[in-house]
Amino acid sequence: MKPIPHEKTADSTFALLQDGYTFIAKRCAQLQSDVFETRLMLRKAICVAGEDASEMFFQPGRFTRVKALPPNALALLQDFGSVQLLDNEAHHWRKRMFMSLMTPERLQQLTAILKERWLARVNKLVDMGEVVLQLEAERLLCGAVCQWAGVTLTEAAVRQRADEFAAMIDGAGAVGPRHWRGMLLRRHTEVWVRSIIEGVRAGHMSVPEDCPIHVVAWHRDKHGQLLDAKVAGVELINLLRPTVAVARYVTFAALAMHHYPECTEKLQGRDEEYLGWFVQEVRRFYPFFPLVGGRVLEEFDWRGTHFAKGTWVLLDLYGTNHDPRIWGDPESFRPERFRSWKPSPFNFIPQGGGDFEHGHRCAGEWLTIEVMKTAVRLLVSAMEYDVPQQDLRIDLTRMPAIPASRFILSHVRRRPSRTDISGVYRSHNNAAHPAW
Repeated sequence: MKPIPHEKTADSTFALLQDGYTFIAKRCAQLQSDVFETRLMLRKAICVAGEDASEMFFQPGRFTRVKALPPNALALLQDFGSVQLLDNEAHHWRKRMFMSLMTPERLQQLTAILKERWLARVNKLVDMGEVVLQLEAERLLCGAVCQWAGVTLTEAAVRQRADEFAAMIDGAGAVGPRHWRGMLLRRHTEVWVRSIIEGVRAGHMSVPEDCPIHVVAWHRDKHGQLLDAKVAGVELINLLRPTVAVARYVTFAALAMHHYPECTEKLQGRDEEYLGWFVQEVRRFYPFFPLVGGRVLEEFDWRGTHFAKGTWVLLDLYGTNHDPRIWGDPESFRPERFRSWKPSPFNFIPQGGGDFEHGHRCAGEWLTIEVMKTAVRLLVSAMEYDVPQQDLRIDLTRMPAIPASRFILSHVRRRPSRTDISGVYRSHNNAAHPAW
Protein backbone atom coordinates (compact mmCIF):
# COMPACT_ATOMS: atom_id res chain seq x y z
CA MET A 1 0.00 0.00 0.00
CA LYS A 2 1.07 3.56 -0.72
CA PRO A 3 2.21 5.31 2.50
CA ILE A 4 0.11 8.29 3.59
CA PRO A 5 2.00 11.56 4.12
CA HIS A 6 2.23 12.41 7.82
CA GLU A 7 2.16 15.76 9.53
CA LYS A 8 5.35 16.11 11.49
CA THR A 9 3.73 17.21 14.74
CA ALA A 10 2.75 15.33 17.90
CA ASP A 11 -0.79 16.75 17.77
CA SER A 12 -2.52 19.30 15.52
CA THR A 13 -5.52 20.22 17.64
CA PHE A 14 -4.20 23.71 18.36
CA ALA A 15 -3.29 24.17 14.69
CA LEU A 16 -6.87 23.26 13.71
CA LEU A 17 -8.17 25.97 16.03
CA GLN A 18 -5.64 28.44 14.61
CA ASP A 19 -6.30 27.66 10.93
CA GLY A 20 -10.00 26.89 11.12
CA TYR A 21 -11.58 26.38 7.70
CA THR A 22 -8.21 26.26 5.92
CA PHE A 23 -6.61 23.60 8.14
CA ILE A 24 -6.87 20.66 5.73
CA ALA A 25 -6.31 22.64 2.51
CA LYS A 26 -3.09 24.19 3.83
CA ARG A 27 -1.61 20.84 4.68
CA CYS A 28 -2.73 19.23 1.43
CA ALA A 29 -0.86 21.99 -0.40
CA GLN A 30 2.24 21.61 1.78
CA LEU A 31 2.31 17.83 1.44
CA GLN A 32 1.16 17.88 -2.20
CA SER A 33 -1.42 15.23 -1.44
CA ASP A 34 -5.22 14.99 -1.15
CA VAL A 35 -4.79 12.70 1.84
CA PHE A 36 -2.58 12.93 4.92
CA GLU A 37 -2.41 11.59 8.45
CA THR A 38 -2.33 13.72 11.58
CA ARG A 39 -3.36 13.59 15.23
CA LEU A 40 -6.24 15.56 16.69
CA MET A 41 -7.14 15.43 20.37
CA LEU A 42 -4.36 12.81 20.60
CA ARG A 43 -6.20 10.54 18.17
CA LYS A 44 -5.04 9.45 14.73
CA ALA A 45 -7.02 11.10 11.93
CA ILE A 46 -6.80 10.87 8.16
CA CYS A 47 -7.74 14.09 6.36
CA VAL A 48 -8.92 14.10 2.74
CA ALA A 49 -10.04 16.73 0.23
CA GLY A 50 -11.27 17.06 -3.34
CA GLU A 51 -13.93 15.53 -5.57
CA ASP A 52 -12.42 12.03 -5.58
CA ALA A 53 -12.17 12.10 -1.79
CA SER A 54 -15.78 13.27 -1.58
CA GLU A 55 -16.93 10.37 -3.76
CA MET A 56 -14.92 7.97 -1.60
CA PHE A 57 -16.33 9.41 1.63
CA PHE A 58 -20.00 9.58 0.69
CA GLN A 59 -20.39 6.00 -0.49
CA PRO A 60 -23.45 4.62 1.36
CA GLY A 61 -22.55 2.28 4.19
CA ARG A 62 -18.83 3.06 4.14
CA PHE A 63 -18.68 5.36 7.16
CA THR A 64 -20.56 5.87 10.41
CA ARG A 65 -20.94 9.23 12.13
CA VAL A 66 -20.71 7.55 15.56
CA LYS A 67 -17.61 8.86 17.41
CA ALA A 68 -16.74 10.92 14.34
CA LEU A 69 -17.37 14.40 15.80
CA PRO A 70 -15.87 16.02 18.89
CA PRO A 71 -18.33 15.64 21.81
CA ASN A 72 -18.87 19.40 22.06
CA ALA A 73 -19.99 19.67 18.43
CA LEU A 74 -22.02 16.46 18.61
CA ALA A 75 -24.01 17.63 21.62
CA LEU A 76 -25.02 20.89 19.94
CA LEU A 77 -25.46 19.87 16.30
CA GLN A 78 -26.80 16.31 16.30
CA ASP A 79 -27.00 14.75 19.76
CA PHE A 80 -27.32 11.12 20.66
CA GLY A 81 -30.13 9.13 19.05
CA SER A 82 -30.42 11.43 16.04
CA VAL A 83 -30.71 10.27 12.43
CA GLN A 84 -27.11 11.26 11.70
CA LEU A 85 -25.82 8.73 14.23
CA LEU A 86 -27.78 5.85 12.73
CA ASP A 87 -26.46 3.54 10.02
CA ASN A 88 -27.80 1.28 7.29
CA GLU A 89 -31.53 0.46 7.37
CA ALA A 90 -32.17 2.30 10.64
CA HIS A 91 -30.73 5.46 9.10
CA HIS A 92 -32.66 5.04 5.85
CA TRP A 93 -35.92 4.55 7.73
CA ARG A 94 -35.48 7.66 9.90
CA LYS A 95 -34.17 9.70 6.96
CA ARG A 96 -37.40 9.02 5.06
CA MET A 97 -39.29 10.86 7.78
CA PHE A 98 -37.20 13.99 7.17
CA MET A 99 -37.35 13.68 3.40
CA SER A 100 -41.16 13.47 3.55
CA LEU A 101 -41.09 17.00 4.96
CA MET A 102 -38.99 18.37 2.09
CA THR A 103 -41.53 18.13 -0.74
CA PRO A 104 -42.01 21.17 -3.00
CA GLU A 105 -45.49 21.71 -1.53
CA ARG A 106 -44.24 21.77 2.05
CA LEU A 107 -41.34 24.07 1.17
CA GLN A 108 -43.75 26.41 -0.58
CA GLN A 109 -45.74 26.59 2.65
CA LEU A 110 -42.62 27.50 4.61
CA THR A 111 -41.43 30.17 2.20
CA ALA A 112 -44.92 31.71 2.07
CA ILE A 113 -44.91 32.00 5.87
CA LEU A 114 -41.41 33.50 5.81
CA LYS A 115 -42.43 36.06 3.19
CA GLU A 116 -45.49 37.12 5.20
CA ARG A 117 -43.46 37.51 8.38
CA TRP A 118 -40.62 39.32 6.60
CA LEU A 119 -42.93 41.90 5.01
CA ALA A 120 -44.62 42.55 8.35
CA ARG A 121 -41.23 42.95 10.02
CA VAL A 122 -39.99 45.45 7.43
CA ASN A 123 -42.75 47.84 8.48
CA LYS A 124 -41.43 47.72 12.06
CA LEU A 125 -37.80 48.13 11.05
CA VAL A 126 -38.48 51.46 9.36
CA ASP A 127 -38.40 53.35 12.67
CA MET A 128 -35.63 51.37 14.36
CA GLY A 129 -32.46 53.09 13.10
CA GLU A 130 -29.73 50.46 12.83
CA VAL A 131 -30.62 46.76 12.84
CA VAL A 132 -28.46 43.64 12.71
CA LEU A 133 -29.49 41.48 9.76
CA GLN A 134 -28.09 38.27 11.28
CA LEU A 135 -30.25 38.67 14.38
CA GLU A 136 -33.34 39.67 12.41
CA ALA A 137 -32.93 36.73 10.03
CA GLU A 138 -32.56 34.26 12.90
CA ARG A 139 -35.79 35.47 14.50
CA LEU A 140 -37.71 35.58 11.23
CA LEU A 141 -36.63 32.06 10.35
CA CYS A 142 -37.35 30.77 13.85
CA GLY A 143 -40.87 32.18 13.85
CA ALA A 144 -41.52 30.92 10.33
CA VAL A 145 -40.21 27.37 10.83
CA CYS A 146 -42.03 26.95 14.15
CA GLN A 147 -45.31 28.11 12.59
CA TRP A 148 -44.72 25.79 9.63
CA ALA A 149 -43.93 22.92 11.97
CA GLY A 150 -47.19 23.38 13.85
CA VAL A 151 -46.68 25.81 16.74
CA THR A 152 -47.12 29.58 16.51
CA LEU A 153 -45.05 31.47 19.06
CA THR A 154 -45.52 34.88 20.63
CA GLU A 155 -42.99 37.53 19.69
CA ALA A 156 -41.22 37.08 23.04
CA ALA A 157 -41.10 33.31 22.59
CA VAL A 158 -39.68 33.69 19.08
CA ARG A 159 -36.85 35.81 20.48
CA GLN A 160 -36.16 33.25 23.20
CA ARG A 161 -36.15 30.21 20.92
CA ALA A 162 -34.17 31.99 18.19
CA ASP A 163 -31.53 32.94 20.75
CA GLU A 164 -31.37 29.32 21.95
CA PHE A 165 -31.00 27.88 18.45
CA ALA A 166 -28.45 30.56 17.51
CA ALA A 167 -26.39 29.76 20.62
CA MET A 168 -26.31 26.07 19.66
CA ILE A 169 -25.09 26.91 16.18
CA ASP A 170 -22.54 29.46 17.34
CA GLY A 171 -21.16 27.23 20.09
CA ALA A 172 -20.77 24.07 18.02
CA GLY A 173 -17.30 24.92 16.73
CA ALA A 174 -16.04 26.52 19.91
CA VAL A 175 -14.44 25.63 23.19
CA GLY A 176 -15.04 27.65 26.33
CA PRO A 177 -17.77 30.23 26.99
CA ARG A 178 -19.43 30.09 23.54
CA HIS A 179 -19.85 26.33 23.85
CA TRP A 180 -20.97 26.49 27.47
CA ARG A 181 -23.65 29.04 26.59
CA GLY A 182 -24.88 26.87 23.72
CA MET A 183 -25.15 23.84 25.99
CA LEU A 184 -26.98 25.78 28.70
CA LEU A 185 -29.55 27.20 26.30
CA ARG A 186 -29.99 23.85 24.55
CA ARG A 187 -31.24 22.41 27.83
CA HIS A 188 -34.08 24.96 27.79
CA THR A 189 -34.94 24.00 24.22
CA GLU A 190 -34.92 20.27 25.05
CA VAL A 191 -37.45 20.79 27.86
CA TRP A 192 -39.67 22.78 25.48
CA VAL A 193 -39.62 20.33 22.54
CA ARG A 194 -40.12 17.34 24.80
CA SER A 195 -43.22 19.00 26.27
CA ILE A 196 -44.49 19.47 22.71
CA ILE A 197 -43.93 15.81 21.79
CA GLU A 198 -45.57 14.58 24.99
CA GLY A 199 -48.43 17.07 24.63
CA VAL A 200 -49.20 15.94 21.10
CA ARG A 201 -49.09 12.27 22.06
CA ALA A 202 -51.30 12.80 25.11
CA GLY A 203 -53.81 14.85 23.11
CA HIS A 204 -53.22 17.98 25.18
CA MET A 205 -51.82 19.83 22.18
CA SER A 206 -53.75 19.83 18.93
CA VAL A 207 -51.77 20.06 15.70
CA PRO A 208 -52.76 19.20 12.10
CA GLU A 209 -52.00 15.59 11.22
CA ASP A 210 -49.82 16.53 8.25
CA CYS A 211 -47.71 19.15 10.06
CA PRO A 212 -44.05 18.36 10.83
CA ILE A 213 -44.56 18.22 14.61
CA HIS A 214 -47.24 15.56 14.19
CA VAL A 215 -45.03 13.62 11.77
CA VAL A 216 -42.10 13.61 14.21
CA ALA A 217 -44.21 12.92 17.31
CA TRP A 218 -45.88 9.88 15.78
CA HIS A 219 -42.96 8.50 13.79
CA ARG A 220 -42.33 4.81 14.38
CA ASP A 221 -39.06 3.00 13.86
CA LYS A 222 -38.70 0.07 11.49
CA HIS A 223 -39.94 -2.23 14.26
CA GLY A 224 -43.14 -0.24 14.66
CA GLN A 225 -42.17 1.40 17.95
CA LEU A 226 -42.71 5.09 18.69
CA LEU A 227 -39.51 7.01 19.19
CA ASP A 228 -38.56 7.71 22.78
CA ALA A 229 -39.89 11.18 23.64
CA LYS A 230 -36.35 12.48 24.20
CA VAL A 231 -35.18 11.17 20.82
CA ALA A 232 -38.27 12.60 19.09
CA GLY A 233 -37.45 15.94 20.73
CA VAL A 234 -33.88 15.71 19.44
CA GLU A 235 -35.19 15.16 15.92
CA LEU A 236 -37.59 18.10 16.23
CA ILE A 237 -34.65 20.28 17.25
CA ASN A 238 -32.77 18.88 14.24
CA LEU A 239 -35.57 20.17 12.03
CA LEU A 240 -35.91 23.62 13.60
CA ARG A 241 -32.29 24.54 14.46
CA PRO A 242 -30.81 24.00 10.94
CA THR A 243 -33.50 26.24 9.49
CA VAL A 244 -32.46 29.02 11.85
CA ALA A 245 -28.86 28.35 10.78
CA VAL A 246 -29.80 29.42 7.24
CA ALA A 247 -29.72 32.97 8.65
CA ARG A 248 -25.95 32.77 8.18
CA TYR A 249 -26.40 32.21 4.47
CA VAL A 250 -28.92 35.08 4.35
CA THR A 251 -26.29 37.32 5.94
CA PHE A 252 -23.66 36.12 3.47
CA ALA A 253 -26.06 36.78 0.58
CA ALA A 254 -26.55 40.37 1.75
CA LEU A 255 -22.78 40.71 2.12
CA ALA A 256 -22.27 39.46 -1.44
CA MET A 257 -24.79 41.98 -2.78
CA HIS A 258 -22.95 44.71 -0.91
CA HIS A 259 -19.49 43.70 -2.11
CA TYR A 260 -20.58 42.87 -5.66
CA PRO A 261 -23.18 45.49 -6.66
CA GLU A 262 -23.23 44.15 -10.22
CA CYS A 263 -24.88 41.03 -8.75
CA THR A 264 -27.53 43.20 -7.09
CA GLU A 265 -28.32 44.85 -10.40
CA LYS A 266 -28.82 41.47 -12.04
CA LEU A 267 -30.96 40.23 -9.15
CA GLN A 268 -33.13 43.32 -9.45
CA GLY A 269 -33.75 42.23 -13.02
CA ARG A 270 -35.69 39.37 -11.45
CA ASP A 271 -34.19 36.58 -13.46
CA GLU A 272 -34.97 33.25 -11.78
CA GLU A 273 -32.05 31.46 -13.39
CA TYR A 274 -29.53 34.05 -12.20
CA LEU A 275 -31.07 33.99 -8.72
CA GLY A 276 -30.39 30.25 -8.60
CA TRP A 277 -26.77 30.77 -9.66
CA PHE A 278 -26.33 33.52 -7.07
CA VAL A 279 -27.67 31.40 -4.21
CA GLN A 280 -25.44 28.48 -5.16
CA GLU A 281 -22.38 30.71 -5.40
CA VAL A 282 -23.09 32.10 -1.93
CA ARG A 283 -23.21 28.52 -0.65
CA ARG A 284 -19.96 27.66 -2.45
CA PHE A 285 -17.97 30.79 -1.70
CA TYR A 286 -18.76 31.60 1.93
CA PRO A 287 -17.85 29.40 4.94
CA PHE A 288 -20.58 27.23 6.45
CA PHE A 289 -19.51 23.74 7.62
CA PRO A 290 -15.69 23.42 7.58
CA LEU A 291 -15.48 19.62 7.44
CA VAL A 292 -17.32 16.38 8.15
CA GLY A 293 -16.07 13.29 9.96
CA GLY A 294 -16.70 9.57 9.71
CA ARG A 295 -15.48 6.26 11.12
CA VAL A 296 -14.79 3.43 8.68
CA LEU A 297 -17.38 0.66 8.98
CA GLU A 298 -15.70 -1.90 6.73
CA GLU A 299 -12.07 -1.74 5.62
CA PHE A 300 -11.37 -0.64 2.06
CA ASP A 301 -8.58 0.65 -0.20
CA TRP A 302 -8.55 4.01 -1.95
CA ARG A 303 -5.78 5.44 -4.13
CA GLY A 304 -3.42 2.76 -2.88
CA THR A 305 -4.13 3.59 0.75
CA HIS A 306 -5.70 1.11 3.14
CA PHE A 307 -8.44 2.35 5.46
CA ALA A 308 -8.87 -0.04 8.38
CA LYS A 309 -12.16 -0.47 10.22
CA GLY A 310 -12.65 2.25 12.82
CA THR A 311 -10.27 4.72 11.14
CA TRP A 312 -11.26 8.34 11.77
CA VAL A 313 -11.52 10.26 8.48
CA LEU A 314 -12.17 13.99 8.02
CA LEU A 315 -13.35 15.37 4.66
CA ASP A 316 -12.67 19.03 3.86
CA LEU A 317 -15.99 20.56 2.76
CA TYR A 318 -14.83 24.18 2.56
CA GLY A 319 -11.60 23.25 0.77
CA THR A 320 -13.40 21.08 -1.77
CA ASN A 321 -15.74 23.96 -2.57
CA HIS A 322 -12.63 26.10 -3.14
CA ASP A 323 -10.64 23.50 -5.06
CA PRO A 324 -9.19 25.15 -8.22
CA ARG A 325 -9.31 21.80 -10.01
CA ILE A 326 -13.10 21.90 -9.73
CA TRP A 327 -13.78 25.64 -9.64
CA GLY A 328 -11.62 27.80 -11.86
CA ASP A 329 -10.55 30.92 -9.96
CA PRO A 330 -12.32 29.69 -6.80
CA GLU A 331 -11.57 32.80 -4.73
CA SER A 332 -13.63 34.97 -7.09
CA PHE A 333 -17.34 35.38 -6.43
CA ARG A 334 -18.89 34.59 -9.80
CA PRO A 335 -22.46 33.24 -9.92
CA GLU A 336 -22.24 32.70 -13.68
CA ARG A 337 -19.92 29.75 -13.08
CA PHE A 338 -23.07 27.73 -12.38
CA ARG A 339 -24.27 28.32 -15.93
CA SER A 340 -21.95 25.58 -17.14
CA TRP A 341 -21.69 23.60 -13.91
CA LYS A 342 -22.46 19.92 -14.30
CA PRO A 343 -24.39 18.86 -11.19
CA SER A 344 -22.59 16.23 -9.18
CA PRO A 345 -23.22 14.77 -5.73
CA PHE A 346 -19.50 15.04 -4.99
CA ASN A 347 -17.99 18.28 -6.34
CA PHE A 348 -20.30 20.80 -4.63
CA ILE A 349 -20.71 19.88 -0.98
CA PRO A 350 -21.49 22.83 1.31
CA GLN A 351 -23.94 20.63 3.24
CA GLY A 352 -22.42 17.25 2.49
CA GLY A 353 -22.54 15.07 -0.58
CA GLY A 354 -23.75 11.80 -1.99
CA ASP A 355 -27.30 10.55 -2.18
CA PHE A 356 -30.15 12.13 -0.20
CA GLU A 357 -32.21 8.99 0.28
CA HIS A 358 -29.50 6.49 1.19
CA GLY A 359 -26.59 8.59 2.42
CA HIS A 360 -25.94 11.18 5.11
CA ARG A 361 -26.38 14.22 2.84
CA CYS A 362 -28.27 16.95 4.68
CA ALA A 363 -32.02 16.45 4.27
CA GLY A 364 -32.53 20.20 4.61
CA GLU A 365 -30.47 21.23 1.58
CA TRP A 366 -33.52 21.88 -0.59
CA LEU A 367 -35.06 23.85 2.27
CA THR A 368 -31.87 25.91 2.52
CA ILE A 369 -31.94 26.77 -1.18
CA GLU A 370 -35.62 27.76 -1.23
CA VAL A 371 -35.36 29.84 1.94
CA MET A 372 -32.29 31.62 0.56
CA LYS A 373 -34.06 32.39 -2.72
CA THR A 374 -37.02 33.82 -0.83
CA ALA A 375 -34.79 35.93 1.41
CA VAL A 376 -32.81 37.33 -1.54
CA ARG A 377 -36.03 38.18 -3.39
CA LEU A 378 -37.23 40.08 -0.32
CA LEU A 379 -33.92 41.90 0.17
CA VAL A 380 -33.92 43.19 -3.42
CA SER A 381 -37.65 43.61 -4.06
CA ALA A 382 -39.37 44.39 -0.78
CA MET A 383 -36.98 46.73 1.04
CA GLU A 384 -34.30 49.35 0.69
CA TYR A 385 -31.58 50.06 3.22
CA ASP A 386 -28.19 51.65 3.74
CA VAL A 387 -25.06 49.80 4.81
CA PRO A 388 -23.18 51.96 7.33
CA GLN A 389 -19.46 51.70 8.02
CA GLN A 390 -18.80 48.50 9.96
CA ASP A 391 -16.46 45.54 10.34
CA LEU A 392 -17.45 43.05 7.65
CA ARG A 393 -14.34 40.89 7.88
CA ILE A 394 -14.85 37.14 8.04
CA ASP A 395 -12.45 35.33 10.37
CA LEU A 396 -11.88 31.85 8.96
CA THR A 397 -10.36 30.74 12.26
CA ARG A 398 -13.75 31.24 13.92
CA MET A 399 -16.07 28.27 13.45
CA PRO A 400 -18.79 28.83 12.42
CA ALA A 401 -17.70 31.96 10.61
CA ILE A 402 -19.79 35.11 10.23
CA PRO A 403 -19.03 38.77 9.37
CA ALA A 404 -17.75 40.43 12.53
CA SER A 405 -20.58 43.00 12.61
CA ARG A 406 -23.27 40.46 11.64
CA PHE A 407 -24.17 42.91 8.83
CA ILE A 408 -25.76 46.08 10.12
CA LEU A 409 -28.49 47.83 8.11
CA SER A 410 -29.65 51.41 8.60
CA HIS A 411 -32.53 53.55 7.32
CA VAL A 412 -34.61 50.56 6.30
CA ARG A 413 -37.44 51.51 3.94
CA ARG A 414 -40.28 49.53 2.43
CA ARG A 415 -39.70 49.43 -1.32
CA PRO A 416 -42.71 50.63 -3.34
CA SER A 417 -43.92 47.51 -5.12
CA ARG A 418 -45.33 47.58 -8.62
CA THR A 419 -46.41 43.99 -8.28
CA ASP A 420 -46.16 41.16 -5.81
CA ILE A 421 -42.72 39.54 -5.80
CA SER A 422 -44.16 36.05 -6.15
CA GLY A 423 -45.66 37.14 -9.46
CA VAL A 424 -42.48 38.73 -10.75
CA TYR A 425 -40.32 35.69 -10.26
CA ARG A 426 -41.83 32.64 -11.82
CA SER A 427 -42.81 30.08 -9.18
CA HIS A 428 -39.68 28.39 -7.88
CA ASN A 429 -41.55 25.58 -6.20
CA ASN A 430 -42.93 23.99 -9.33
CA ALA A 431 -39.49 22.90 -10.46
CA ALA A 432 -38.13 19.51 -9.56
CA HIS A 433 -35.55 19.26 -6.79
CA PRO A 434 -31.91 19.43 -7.90
CA ALA A 435 -30.81 16.14 -9.40
CA TRP A 436 -27.67 15.80 -7.33
